[in-house]
Amino acid sequence: MSKTINLIKANASNPKVWIVAGITVAGILLLADTTRRRRRKAIIIQRQDFGAFLERFDLIPFPQPPTPPAKLPLQGLTFAIKDIFDVKGYVTGFGNPDWRRTHEPSDKMALVLTALLQNGAKCVGKTVMDELAFGITGENKHYGTPINPKVQSNIPGGSSSGSAVAVAAEFVDFALGTDTIGCIRIPASFCGILGFRPSHRAVSTIGLIPHSQSLDTIGWFARDPSVLHRVGHVLLKVKAVEPKRERRLVFADDLFQLSKVTKQKTIYVVSKAIEKLSGYQPPQQINFSQYVASNVPSLKAFGQNSTNLQYGISALKALSSVMVSLQSYEFKTNHEEWVKNVKPRLGPQISHRVLAAINTKYENVKVLYKVGTEMRAALQSLLKDDGILVIPTIVDPPPKLNSMKDYSTEFHDRACAVLSIASMSGGCQACVPLGNDAGCPVSVSFVSYHGADKFLLDAVLDMYASLQDQVSIASKSAPLPDVNGNMDASQW
Repeated sequence: MSKTINLIKANASNPKVWIVAGITVAGILLLADTTRRRRRKAIIIQRQDFGAFLERFDLIPFPQPPTPPAKLPLQGLTFAIKDIFDVKGYVTGFGNPDWRRTHEPSDKMALVLTALLQNGAKCVGKTVMDELAFGITGENKHYGTPINPKVQSNIPGGSSSGSAVAVAAEFVDFALGTDTIGCIRIPASFCGILGFRPSHRAVSTIGLIPHSQSLDTIGWFARDPSVLHRVGHVLLKVKAVEPKRERRLVFADDLFQLSKVTKQKTIYVVSKAIEKLSGYQPPQQINFSQYVASNVPSLKAFGQNSTNLQYGISALKALSSVMVSLQSYEFKTNHEEWVKNVKPRLGPQISHRVLAAINTKYENVKVLYKVGTEMRAALQSLLKDDGILVIPTIVDPPPKLNSMKDYSTEFHDRACAVLSIASMSGGCQACVPLGNDAGCPVSVSFVSYHGADKFLLDAVLDMYASLQDQVSIASKSAPLPDVNGNMDASQW
């Protein structure tokens, strides 16, 4: 544009120059207007589906016999899948355009997708995710950040962000994601929906791009606890009926002290809910961090000096450090060659983490796996066959959009402290919404030992209505004096 103006100034008396300049300016204005209209159209499309979907398609349920023996468990339900699952005839994009460009369409279907279609559900598309499944915010610089339907000014959480948003915005009945270090649990909490991370290897990962095999699990989101339960029965292949066992809730008091939400909206709600239900033993309390410190001896090799030893939090900080190291080591093993050959364009946060994973030399890797083995045994010993650990899903509210450019180390560390429990033990975890606090969704998580998936799903289905009743009562009640002793951010 400036060149055109200079040309006019230099040849003001030449009419031919004026004609050329006029055509040039008109072209620029037309191009600018077209660009603006395209942007408006893109914004409108994104708002229509909250930016959740990467691509839409219809995979209908598999054909059934003329007279099927019974109604299929997922008949009439729709679902979406994270862009990490193989769909025959489609490229699995892994959240990054360079990955999509350098890979061919899949010639097979992920086993979980086949199971869902066989049981009557219809798949309607693939959803946006953090690049290479390496983020926890839900932001994606290439495809845009899905809009959190519950609080649109804040991040949706990731890496299974699009799947969570598709459920929260009621585009589908349920959605598949993956969870490595919290990629189901964080978006479920931030978007105010149910999320389930199953026991490690309880659901087949064939047809899934691996990120970190020792931590990867396939999880799912739903709004309705009965849908969460039915999907679980299909994917876990559990018996429909088992003898009902008594349930014993164990509250991790020290972890709720980390949370910025008062006990009135978490522990109090859960405690009151089970009072009205049969089959629940009196709840127990535990300083879970100190329990971990005493029962996972290999963590001493990762000990950190802490000014908060009265809370025992240093043990969970060490556990989360092991989790992140294991994730990075296995990611490097899986994808180092591709990263070095392709040199993909990555968002700044993801680029930092990928390069750190690729460039780190890992020593004494065996101890990382040993911590996981000890952690699994410790959780099993605590919970036995009737226990459910109650913890905050995540201790901070969802940060504002575009506020994570520096990728707050404090936010990441505080999140990983509670997320490492299920990831490192291989146990199952259910995230349950409990209303709102200060305009943001609140949730609590129920964790059980490896293999207790049906036991946990049954418990969530049993508790859910009573929990929501207590949420409603608490929201109308005067605030109680909070004896949380919440830790200030500066204390972390």
